[in-house]
Amino acid sequence: MDHPDIEIQEKKRAYNGYLKVDVYRLRHRKFDGSWTGVLPPREVCVRGQAVGILLYDPDRDNVVLIEQFRVGAASTGGQAWLTEIVAGLLDEGETPEEVARREATEEAGCTVRDVEMICDYYPSPGAFDEHVTVFCGSVDSRGLAETGGLAEEHEDIRIMVVPAEEAICLLDENRLNNSIAIIALGWFARNRDRLRSQWRGK
Repeated sequence: MDHPDIEIQEKKRAYNGYLKVDVYRLRHRKFDGSWTGVLPPREVCVRGQAVGILLYDPDRDNVVLIEQFRVGAASTGGQAWLTEIVAGLLDEGETPEEVARREATEEAGCTVRDVEMICDYYPSPGAFDEHVTVFCGSVDSRGLAETGGLAEEHEDIRIMVVPAEEAICLLDENRLNNSIAIIALGWFARNRDRLRSQWRGK
């Protein structure tokens, strides 16, 4: 956090598990040009760079979605298995597009051909440093396995080939309860015809 309008008084690592938590004491410049006092401690969950990719088969007008267990959702008493797009975290030295292609193979057994970036965003900037880059990629959805994921990462993933219209209906019917899938399919609904024309037959 190196910014001329932010002054860090103290930073310490409070937790170093699956998630890492840093605690900041800081002040920042206000919109009127003056400075705040030192704010109460602010905890930041250190998550890093994430990547998602919506897999689209333009020749068959299908999308490939996945379903997996999410402990955060389960902890609220809500739906514990969520319908999502393929996603994962950057390893050191990888580009976002390389991660998208790798995760498509690991989680869904798909080889990505063409790729288009959708957007990048912060899912919860008040408390997480996570930054997400989202892509759409063209794939062949024929002959995919029913499940995917890496055993060493304790992944148990259901692979679902869904007609594009049905996938868009999941969005419209509020059956996608995670931001990355909502963002990707909202974009896809607006760009589907163009993508199909552009990618079909390649």
